[in-house]
Amino acid sequence: MIGAVSVHPSHQPLPHATNRLDLSMRKLAATFLFACISTACLCQLQPIVIDSMKARLQKAVTVDEKVEALGMLSRTLMNVNIADADKYGMEMMRVAEESRDRKLIVKSLLTNGERYSYLSGRQDNIEKAVNYYKQGLDMARTNDLDELMISAYLLLSEVHRYIPDADKALIYSNEAFSYAGLLKNDSLIGRVYFELGSVYLVKSEKLLALRNYLSGLRLAEELDDAQLLRVGYNRLSLFYSGLEDYDRAIDFQVKAMNELDRIKMGQTVYNKVVDINRIGELYSAKKNFDMAMHYYERSLAMADSLKYAPIKVVAYRSIVNNYLSSDQPQKALNYFNSHPQLKQFLQSVNFGHFVDQSYGYIYMRLGKYDSAKYYYTRVAPFFTRTVNSSNQYSYYYQLGLLYRKTGEYDSSISYFQRADTIARQIGNLDQMSAVVQQLDSLYESKGDFKQALYFNELHNRYKDSLESKGIEKDLMQAEATDEQQRQARKARELEERKRRRNNIQYLGITIGIAALFIALVILGMFKVSAGMIKMIGFFAFIMFFEFIFLIFKKNIYGVTKGEPMYDLLFMIGLAAILLPLHHWLEEKAIHYLTSHNRLTSAGTHLKMKFFRRKAGE
Repeated sequence: MIGAVSVHPSHQPLPHATNRLDLSMRKLAATFLFACISTACLCQLQPIVIDSMKARLQKAVTVDEKVEALGMLSRTLMNVNIADADKYGMEMMRVAEESRDRKLIVKSLLTNGERYSYLSGRQDNIEKAVNYYKQGLDMARTNDLDELMISAYLLLSEVHRYIPDADKALIYSNEAFSYAGLLKNDSLIGRVYFELGSVYLVKSEKLLALRNYLSGLRLAEELDDAQLLRVGYNRLSLFYSGLEDYDRAIDFQVKAMNELDRIKMGQTVYNKVVDINRIGELYSAKKNFDMAMHYYERSLAMADSLKYAPIKVVAYRSIVNNYLSSDQPQKALNYFNSHPQLKQFLQSVNFGHFVDQSYGYIYMRLGKYDSAKYYYTRVAPFFTRTVNSSNQYSYYYQLGLLYRKTGEYDSSISYFQRADTIARQIGNLDQMSAVVQQLDSLYESKGDFKQALYFNELHNRYKDSLESKGIEKDLMQAEATDEQQRQARKARELEERKRRRNNIQYLGITIGIAALFIALVILGMFKVSAGMIKMIGFFAFIMFFEFIFLIFKKNIYGVTKGEPMYDLLFMIGLAAILLPLHHWLEEKAIHYLTSHNRLTSAGTHLKMKFFRRKAGE
């Protein structure tokens, strides 16, 4: 087996972005190195977008507008020019501080933390993000800014998932949940549910993850919030890909992409390019490499139609990964060399060392071990001191493989032992099992049977755990299906109860209106003041015609599809017919009841007949 590369969650640097796809740790198979950075953030490099943000900053008048514009610029430029991003980020902090508005200061701190989290493959970026988040959290807590405090907790949970440190992430997400329960903000509570689900997924507690995802999704559906729905569909796509149910994962990714049609923002078309690419990645994981390539080519074609070259980087990376996953390293190398945009992007965001690591990995797969050693040696200081735990693990594991292939067993054992230490810290059972299997084989090759036996027993223990985990996965899939069916059943039951309740109300309204008209006719049969008849008549007719409006309004969706313009035109047409009819009928009926004596005579006759019968008794 060969080493895995840690894959970090994707981000959207523009505000209100919802395309944060938390990609899982890839299996120990052929995987390319460029998954160590955000993918969705690559779609935000459009120069026109940056120019429009700068123009917006120039037009900003209020402090709030300036802080928002500077925040957008600093986040977007983080993926283009880090020095410029820092410049605008610091200017945002200065403007917020000078305003002495605590809310703006907290927002600026969280924004600075967020932009560093986009490049979480480096440990220093994670530390900077955590530092800004904690400053924002302290100030939000001190000044009773509850919503911003919850946002800070969620961001801290998210960044600790990238390290990964699932225990700390769970602490922060639980804090967010405890405070969110006190606020009447369903959108924020939905975000908390989605984050809790992602934390439980990192902890391999899949049923809890699913329940939280579905809770968040229900809130998003009730709110009909396209952006929140998109987050939910993305998370469920990740969940099912972790269960290796790739068809269902693809279904949810397509749903997430379809929500973009309702999100009218400048980056929507770029997000769609990334979504199409993500569907290709799921097909690649499914081992359907031809279908994966079809989606990568669609992604490239859409990028071409936008006349925007940088976004092609997303597809370039995935195509190289696809070649490696399908055991075609020479094609991967050729493609990598013929598309330098990928290397240029990595270098622009201080990830140039991953280019060398990638060359080392590809050359190792090609059997060119001297070239592989050259590249791995070049990046040794970077990977031993700068990157996060997941990327360190991949580096040491790959070096262990390289030196085993060259027959240098002592060096190979040394690197695998370092990888083993990191795998234990992370707690990833797949990685732990892969490492001890390598160590078992290496010690046996050296004739050290005592150590070989120790690692063999350890491997069997991990293997048993993985097998039980495999059984658990089958059970989990059944539970996931059952949970979805249960939620669907509950939704149908709620809809049915709502329908019955509405029908009862409609029936009550109908009876009430009929009773008013009957009372109106009865009043006309006796000597009652004209004012009383007019008052009852006014309420009877206004209720009747408003009820007609209500019935039409509830049933026009099938025609107008909720389009405001069509709704307005329909209601204007309906009012043009019903309002004159209302006034005419009301006038005629009231006039008849107050000016004719036929009903009065009939009423007198009934009254006399009633009293005569009483007297006869």
